[in-house]
Amino acid sequence: MSTSVSPSSLPLAAGAWTLDPAHSGVNFKVRHLGLTNVRGRFNQFDANLQVGNDLASTTFGATIDVKSIDTNNSDRDGHLLSTDFFAAENNPHIAFQSSEIRDLGDGEYEADGTLTINGTSNPITLKVEHTGVQVHPGDGKERAGFVATAEVLRDDFGIDFNMPLGVDKFALGKKIAVELDIQFTPAG
Repeated sequence: MSTSVSPSSLPLAAGAWTLDPAHSGVNFKVRHLGLTNVRGRFNQFDANLQVGNDLASTTFGATIDVKSIDTNNSDRDGHLLSTDFFAAENNPHIAFQSSEIRDLGDGEYEADGTLTINGTSNPITLKVEHTGVQVHPGDGKERAGFVATAEVLRDDFGIDFNMPLGVDKFALGKKIAVELDIQFTPAG
């Protein structure tokens, strides 16, 4: 690493960092029938990190291909792509773009930004853990790891399909837990 760590910077060299897709993932879970979590992932996505001289000039962005959804059930995946949920034909991507990143200390950060799902954009804060930097022994390139999490309310993005189970009970939870497990390499 060629930069020093201060409360207002990431412990990474300034410049562009690109996604290592083979060592990254975008996962989610939602409560089903109030009993268990249904888990899924998106298999196609991209992310970028532009490290500035301080956090005020550092940005993070991610784009997810909605049609790459995978919940290990093809019928459910097809339903999720329909107008009941993502309306993937009209809204093929989910996107996040940071507007401010704050250092909370001990490798913990918060990234405020805009999340766009289903053609609707809302502010959101990601909780981000910087998991470290290592040189990959296979190619000798530096890698930086981050885990970003958030809780998203489906209704905020116009995804309000549900099935009633009785008075005030529904089949699907309103809260979606999202986790981006991202590994970056320096660009170039």
